[in-house]
Amino acid sequence: MAGPTPQEPVKTQQKCIAMLALFCCSAVLMVLIFSSVDIWGDSEDGITEENCSRDCRIVVVENIPDDLSLRMDGRHHIPLSVGLHTLLEQAKLSVEVVSSVWDLNAWDVELAPSTAAQGQLLFQRLLRLKSRGVKLKIASSLTNSSELKALAADSAQVHFVNMTALTKGGLHSSFWIVDRTHIYIGSAEMDWRSLSKRKELGVVVYNCSCLALDLHRVFSFYWQLHDKDYIPSIWSKRVTALYGKHEALELQLNATPATAYLSTSPELFCSKDRTRDLDAIYQVIQSAKTFIFISVTDYLPLVKRSFRGTSVTRYWSPIDELIREAVVLRGVKVRLLISFWKKTHPLTFNFVTSLKSLCMQLHNCSLEVRFFSHKEQKEDFQLGLNHNKYMVTDNAVYLGNHDWVGSDFAINAGVGLVVRMKDGTKDRGATILEHIKASFERDWRSRYAKNLQKSKDQQGKYRLLQWSKNHWETKEENEWNNPL
Repeated sequence: MAGPTPQEPVKTQQKCIAMLALFCCSAVLMVLIFSSVDIWGDSEDGITEENCSRDCRIVVVENIPDDLSLRMDGRHHIPLSVGLHTLLEQAKLSVEVVSSVWDLNAWDVELAPSTAAQGQLLFQRLLRLKSRGVKLKIASSLTNSSELKALAADSAQVHFVNMTALTKGGLHSSFWIVDRTHIYIGSAEMDWRSLSKRKELGVVVYNCSCLALDLHRVFSFYWQLHDKDYIPSIWSKRVTALYGKHEALELQLNATPATAYLSTSPELFCSKDRTRDLDAIYQVIQSAKTFIFISVTDYLPLVKRSFRGTSVTRYWSPIDELIREAVVLRGVKVRLLISFWKKTHPLTFNFVTSLKSLCMQLHNCSLEVRFFSHKEQKEDFQLGLNHNKYMVTDNAVYLGNHDWVGSDFAINAGVGLVVRMKDGTKDRGATILEHIKASFERDWRSRYAKNLQKSKDQQGKYRLLQWSKNHWETKEENEWNNPL
């Protein structure tokens, strides 16, 4: 009988090495999987897609500074401070907060006591959550905030998201989740200015644990990035999106059939099945049939990136092209309300002029742009600033945390909410779309929204020539007042 050939021991040894390598790889994979799972909140308080609430109540909350004289009809306006305090009153188990700014106490600013009172009151109520047995959890990109340190010393849990290392951007997200049941999302930050000096708009949604559960998963995504300088390639299932543009949440909003979903940015922060902010905006604009109203602080289709140590600015076309296509090819009427303030980029006027020129000598083409500015803003550039960041159409609303600036969507973290009313909805005047549309039209018709003309001086710098306001009695305005 022939003995084993010299090659057989070698083959056996190679098989052992291969099996050992496979075992090691499996072990490493398991470590990676379990290291990416945050045990906190894994049970999600027993709330699931099957038992969560879809019969919800939604209200628009706004901060209208006392310095602004805006005509209020008394139906739609609920003060932002009232909405946030109501959420804290509802809290029984937990309050989860994400904000780009923590500056509720204006101790170092010369102010009338009433101006800063709302911020200080909100901060004190956050401190008192501990005495009620309510857990306060905060995700933030701030490293040296005295207020976060004070809250952490008072038993709040604070997780740091290192945006500089992750995307070289910032954390612009602004939302609350209370008891995994109620939520706030909007333009306001945890800043005393958001409760007094700036014009803000957002929504509070009550008894909507399906939507709150999904927003909690966005919060969990941030929470798991605590002190990381990289974005894990493997994530816990607890951050996977529950709803998106292809499969939105079906729910009742104020007893009216609707659908809703959340979006996030930048793309690196989109967990499995999560819709990008840009895709959400695309869907809302594409589905508009008669009008699109947009209110943002800044509009600038540019993106600024660093390439080999050099800052490079490029045209960022996605939203700009969507607006052009809607106006020219589909005949959708567009109104764009932009803030004019100290930080308005000069090139904004170039892009606005380009957009407005689309409708020259074209029938069934209507695109208007106005700039919102407070007359006293030159002394205090935050006074009366229109800080809104939303879009409303004839059938949907997109409410986000970003201005419509290319760099924001590319590198900064934000969250958006899309709400769409079901076709055939009766009594449309009672819908959240009509409430936000009314807020936009109020601002648009106010004396602060004006057409801006500009020219270049000899040094090529932009300066204002005049503020002018068209008469509302014109035929075009009458058509705008009745877009449907």
